[in-house]
Amino acid sequence: MKVLAVANQKGGVGKTTTSVNLAAGLAAKGQSVLLVDLDPQGNATSAVGAELENPPTLYGPLTGASEVGTCLSPTRIPHLTLIAANIDLAGLEIEVARMDDHLLQIRRALQPLREADAFDFAILDCPPSLGILMTNALVAADQLLVPVQCEYYALEGLGKLMFVMGQIRESGANPDLTLSGLLMTMFDRRTNLAEAVVKDVRAHFQEVLYDTVIPRTVRLSEAPSFGRTIFEHDPRGPGAEAYGKLAREFLKRHEDKLAFVNA
Repeated sequence: MKVLAVANQKGGVGKTTTSVNLAAGLAAKGQSVLLVDLDPQGNATSAVGAELENPPTLYGPLTGASEVGTCLSPTRIPHLTLIAANIDLAGLEIEVARMDDHLLQIRRALQPLREADAFDFAILDCPPSLGILMTNALVAADQLLVPVQCEYYALEGLGKLMFVMGQIRESGANPDLTLSGLLMTMFDRRTNLAEAVVKDVRAHFQEVLYDTVIPRTVRLSEAPSFGRTIFEHDPRGPGAEAYGKLAREFLKRHEDKLAFVNA
């Protein structure tokens, strides 16, 4: 089971939209996917688990009250399983911070699933802050995917996130954490600014920038309010097309890395 953290401490960049629709896109391609909602707002939970009543969260496993296997909620989407989130996770930051080895708690909670190879991928939807839950997610992850909005201050705060990632590697908490890539989101082709931002980011981060660019569309914005993924809400629209392409590119990168390791 490979673990991907989707994170950016800057809010409103399409982080949860990416977590949900990448997970759904991979599931549509037959991959067994676990979506872990770590944001107390529970937006990812609403998108794929709207019909679930009081689904269990990571609160139990992280406080020692239950095992992670009891937190797995099936969804209506084939091959996609959810660990939900709710407002209880907001208080969890304080409780986890008081624990010994507090940065390792999510990694430990997910370890039984890793050992059982229960899923092909686990996608961690992180809260928009550099708090305990996000740093825990980075320690638990194999790779980090950073959504970056196509705006003037696109790279604002990215340096701090990269610094934290470097600290986690150098501290020994997760020396193998790698950058899956940067993903440009909310691209509006009608503006020169969006084109300029993508060009600028590509010039500086060519090796890690995904070729896929996620457009700004009304359907992508409104899908969560209906409790749907973009593939359910507008399956033939540009949003679904883009996230389908991202899922293919993600799998290709993963397969290429496996081929390199096994060569």
